[in-house]
Amino acid sequence: MAHLTIASPLGPLTLFEDKGALVAVEWGTAPSAAASSPLLRDAARQLAAYFDGRLQVFGLPLKPRGTPFQVRVWDAMARIPFGQTRSYGALARGLATGSRAVASACGRNPLPILIPCHRVIGQGPGGRPRVGGYSGGEGPETKRFLLGLEGVTVVN
Repeated sequence: MAHLTIASPLGPLTLFEDKGALVAVEWGTAPSAAASSPLLRDAARQLAAYFDGRLQVFGLPLKPRGTPFQVRVWDAMARIPFGQTRSYGALARGLATGSRAVASACGRNPLPILIPCHRVIGQGPGGRPRVGGYSGGEGPETKRFLLGLEGVTVVN
């Protein structure tokens, strides 16, 4: 499978392509070298522009692999606009499911940043927003960084 490791403000990210679509973004470097591709180089350019504050919407073919339910959750997350958040509960209500199921699917998102699971946050007492968990990078600190990059501040 073609892949490309890039430098980012969050450390190295490895992008994976299969059959003309991005299928994964992993934290860290790939264990072996592989051929790159025009799509992977375009994804690298778009991610660099995102991290530089010059891009808000990615224009890349994505093909995440997961269960039908996970794909539904990822599709819902992909519709959260740049600079906005949704709670796990709000996504769950929109999908007629539970918050824990949504959180589980978020944690299994194979295309973090491109499918913005960082835009899904928890709710604390009184409905106050809270960061919640994050399965990539340095966990909640990475989520705070990505939200801050988009102009969103969540205190907790």
